[in-house]
Amino acid sequence: MLYFAYGSNLHHFQMKRRCKDSIFIKKINLKNFRLTFRSKYRAADIEPKKNSIVPGGLFEISRSDEKKLDIYEDFPILYKKFYFNYYGKKVMTYTMVKKSVFAFPTERYLNIVKKGYKDCKLDKKYLNRALLG
Repeated sequence: MLYFAYGSNLHHFQMKRRCKDSIFIKKINLKNFRLTFRSKYRAADIEPKKNSIVPGGLFEISRSDEKKLDIYEDFPILYKKFYFNYYGKKVMTYTMVKKSVFAFPTERYLNIVKKGYKDCKLDKKYLNRALLG
């Protein structure tokens, strides 16, 4: 199945450790959404926003990878699944259940996301914009 990563799972080493079957395909943009950080974990989330994009990584993952991600993402309590179409293919990602206010990420978490942006060759301007709240 196809999975869209936009937070710490962009980090290739971490993603491979978490999901051993995962294969990074390419970078893509999720249109009409924006990146933010929220919850007591100060983790990445996406929310609808017209004329905005969330850059991310498209991965091929196995069923067992999906089960591991469900556990990591605390599905369905913290995150729920969100599906979208990318050139006729169904893609799964996670979005937070409770849309709490913006919370600046921890330095450790942010460094993992920044490394992921580098791994996937994403434009950091969207990450920097998200950090403004």
